[in-house]
Amino acid sequence: MIPELGHFALILALGIAFLQTVAPLIGYQRRDAKLLAFAGSAAQAQFFCIAIAYVINTDFSVAYVAQNAHTDLPMVYRISAVWGAHEGSLLLWMLMLSGWTFAVSVFNRRIPAELSALVIAVLGVISTGLLLFMLLTSNPFDRL
Repeated sequence: MIPELGHFALILALGIAFLQTVAPLIGYQRRDAKLLAFAGSAAQAQFFCIAIAYVINTDFSVAYVAQNAHTDLPMVYRISAVWGAHEGSLLLWMLMLSGWTFAVSVFNRRIPAELSALVIAVLGVISTGLLLFMLLTSNPFDRL
């Protein structure tokens, strides 16, 4: 059940990343402040979904965890085993990308709203591509 929650969090993050891309672009074109402001909320929601998926990835019924972790490992090695192979590395990169996007959405007071929304939209395009790649070819939540 736990791996399915992580997988669902990634799927939800993909949908949010798509909205994070499209809504600000439409808002910029129409000069709609509500759609521009949606970019920041979407970036924050996407970060929380990715963080949940990253933390949940500890079940030994998941193929990736079973191949790269062990219960007898010291804690530092168990933590680093999350990004020890391809699927975990993608999940870590996605966590870092969504973390930086979250930071842009929170600390954007000095730049104009239009520019901030466009930056978040571009980061949403990258997130959408990376999440699609992860979910379609390198899912870190595949069962044994």
